[in-house]
Amino acid sequence: MAHDNPFQLLISVILSAQATDISVNKVTPALFEAFPDPESMATARVEQILSFIRSIGLAPSKAKNIVNTCSLLVEKHQGQIPQTLEELIALPGVGRKTANVMLNTAFGKSVIAVDTHIFRVSNRTGLAIGKDVREVEDGLMKNVPRKFKKDAHHLLILHGRYVCKARKPECSQCVIRRQCQFEEKII
Repeated sequence: MAHDNPFQLLISVILSAQATDISVNKVTPALFEAFPDPESMATARVEQILSFIRSIGLAPSKAKNIVNTCSLLVEKHQGQIPQTLEELIALPGVGRKTANVMLNTAFGKSVIAVDTHIFRVSNRTGLAIGKDVREVEDGLMKNVPRKFKKDAHHLLILHGRYVCKARKPECSQCVIRRQCQFEEKII
């Protein structure tokens, strides 16, 4: 997702739930031009934010969460984006995945945010098997060597989007197909 600073990344990631990066990148330039910082978004009406993001899924609740998040950023964090998991998940519309994306991408922390692609790749390959996102996240944090943790999030997402797809995986293109545990792989 296109962003120039941690604030823009946070808003973009909040918008990205049930949406594509492409759809988020279509609405954020105008949104950030009108509301360039937490202070301006905190004073916006929900309807104003909604007018920019209407094409994004779950737009009404996201608009409300964005205004409320920006209000908290101004009131409790002097307009700055917090840099701890606990403070981030206390913001409306921010769950563990969004918080980990922020910690990894904006602040360079070695954490792995598990999305649908990472969940699928981790379970198929045996890198981290789990029934839920938290199990997979814990497994990845344990199994991925320290030197790869910072980049693992982005590499696994790309692998899941373009190679290890949900339907019709491109197993013949997979660089780890020999180690892969996916029983339905197509070689």
